Amino acid sequence: MGFFAKLKQGLDKTRNSFDEKLNVAFSNFRKVDEDLLEELEEILIMSDVGVETSVNIVSNLRKRIKLEKIETSEDVKQALRDEIKGIFEKTDIALDLSTVPSVILVVGVNGVGKTTSIGKMANRLRMEGKKVVVAAADTFRAAAVEQLEIWANRANCDIVKGHEGTDPAAVVYDAVKFVKENGADVLICDTAGRLHNKKYLMDELLKIRKVIDKELPNSSKEVLMVLDATTGQNAISQVKAFKETVDITGIVLTKLDGTAKGGVVIGIADENNMPIKFIGVGEQIDDMEIFNSEDFVKAII
Repeated sequence: MGFFAKLKQGLDKTRNSFDEKLNVAFSNFRKVDEDLLEELEEILIMSDVGVETSVNIVSNLRKRIKLEKIETSEDVKQALRDEIKGIFEKTDIALDLSTVPSVILVVGVNGVGKTTSIGKMANRLRMEGKKVVVAAADTFRAAAVEQLEIWANRANCDIVKGHEGTDPAAVVYDAVKFVKENGADVLICDTAGRLHNKKYLMDELLKIRKVIDKELPNSSKEVLMVLDATTGQNAISQVKAFKETVDITGIVLTKLDGTAKGGVVIGIADENNMPIKFIGVGEQIDDMEIFNSEDFVKAII
């Protein structure tokens, strides 16, 4: 099965919820008028797109309908696709791995799928011919290192680890040293799941970032936040909270295959002006792909 087919299948719940409501709305309204636009706005909000983003999309639609003299439901639907796609295209989704080595720091709250996402990313990069090293800097959670080791073995890449309770920044320091000595292309750093209101954990994140900046000052650095799509609107507020502490460069969205709340992807990208870099739709090691706005929009509308 190709990834678009997986994506379409994974987004079944979202599409059934979203597209069904759109079709009902279009069948209920004989003409393209203000009542239809209000209905569309409500559908977007109910589909976890977010109030602010939904209002903006419909406002832009209103202007386009007037300007382009749109009169059919299919043309409104196409205009809606274009508006959503435009949100994603405001930011650059490409990973910056332009230096050797490059660093990817992975952050997020507990239970969102950080470790799994790291394994999938490592596998993808290795398949592209890159030598990948993983740093097991989540020394806080029991069995986190062992879990990451399993994924590193599956992805056939090296792992640098410490004992449970080791200073995470020290693990990252050792990993940077290993990367330099072994000529690796990419270092991916796991971190402990943390709530944004736990100051000591957020300070620990800053400490890890300082080690990376000091030891690899000229390297390309990505800070990817992993979000669980099933949390809906809560995912948007998580990004806002983390952005206050660490400079996030992109989002990895997991569990899209288990939710009807896939519309949250649109709100995350819009409200935080943040690129979606990867999406996961499945449990297998190759069930992660670079985000493609056109495929995503086709899969939900």
